[in-house]
Amino acid sequence: MRTVDLRFAPCPRLLLQARRSDAARVVVAAALAAVCSLTLASAANAAPSRYSFAVIGGTMQDIADEAPTQKLIDAIGRDPQMSFIVYDGNLKSSKEACRDSLYERRQALLEAARPALVFIPGQHDWMDCGGASAGGFDPVERLDQLRQTLFAESSSMGQNPLPLTRESEVSRFRPYRENVRWQIDDTVFIGLNAPSPNNHYLNAGGRNGEFEDRVIANGFWLEHAAEYAKRREARAIVIFIQGDPDPERYERPERFAWLRFGRNPRRDGFLEFKRSLVKLAQIFRGPVLVIHENNEPLAGGFLIDQPLRNDKGALVTNLTRIAFAPRDRLNQWVQIDADLARRPPFRVTVRDVPKNLPALPASVPQMPSHDEEPAVPMVPSMPEVPAPGAPAMSLPDDESAGNRAASAPPAPPQPASSVERGP
Repeated sequence: MRTVDLRFAPCPRLLLQARRSDAARVVVAAALAAVCSLTLASAANAAPSRYSFAVIGGTMQDIADEAPTQKLIDAIGRDPQMSFIVYDGNLKSSKEACRDSLYERRQALLEAARPALVFIPGQHDWMDCGGASAGGFDPVERLDQLRQTLFAESSSMGQNPLPLTRESEVSRFRPYRENVRWQIDDTVFIGLNAPSPNNHYLNAGGRNGEFEDRVIANGFWLEHAAEYAKRREARAIVIFIQGDPDPERYERPERFAWLRFGRNPRRDGFLEFKRSLVKLAQIFRGPVLVIHENNEPLAGGFLIDQPLRNDKGALVTNLTRIAFAPRDRLNQWVQIDADLARRPPFRVTVRDVPKNLPALPASVPQMPSHDEEPAVPMVPSMPEVPAPGAPAMSLPDDESAGNRAASAPPAPPQPASSVERGP
């Protein structure tokens, strides 16, 4: 009798040998087919989830910044492993008028990105539009305009767009097209409208309608994302907002707080958002990353910590915050490399636009516009981005000691997280 070693013979050969035998061995062939299918399925499920994405934001403060921003985005897109780019808020400065034509120019620039590009709305994009230097527009009307233009499609921007699920697909939250969800491999990504400063909470009397309605929408979208990730057996959740939620600050519910007439603390506009994060981290027990723009430049380009606490003051150990603010916003981006098969799964690096790129000639991509603005140079085709010289940084996982590498700046001891600096 001829025997076949199941440890080494490939499945197709085993099936062929079994089927060449007489009819009495049909049962054996069927069993082998089942074993092979399970083996192949297990191998597919065991395949490591590896991807990279870039985060930039606030790069365009005036017309002169458009060409360097386009060059920055083009440099990022030269990496064939780049899954997508997130432009995390502030397509314009607070002093630029919130005209349709300006939004159209900036949208055309983002649409030219080679990878998919997801735009997260920020403070200057709509909140500051009521100021005199920004044209004295109604901020809520400007937000609605963005929803009808920059957030009109069911996919991201860029030349290779990603399909997006928008919260507006839920009938109760029809206006909130800017809140999105997408998935890469085993990671669920969330984009939310939560800008600085203080999440557009207004201290004026009366109902704070825009803020109150959006807080409810954002809370629903976060809880929905946690349940979605849990059902899909996702391994991580990444959340993008523009505003700094000040996670070090948390407020415990107080009984009879209304009796404290003498106290009038500043209302935390991100309080509900942070409580929603705590709830999300309880529903989904895997790594949760919250990425936002920092208000001031950071020496290393970004900050990693675990500052969020729940109502009882206990640290939320599976949630990590990444605040980014490169020293040179027009020539640097923050890159996050994910390998969910290793511990810790995320690594953060500041990358530089290569200095040997060619100079720019004549104009940026244009979308139809009714207002005239000066043309800006357009980026020609460029060589591949060379390997980065800057040290990388990865995010520590929940099971690791969470020690920072030697290249990390001194910081107080932190609990283990899902992110760390690389060597």
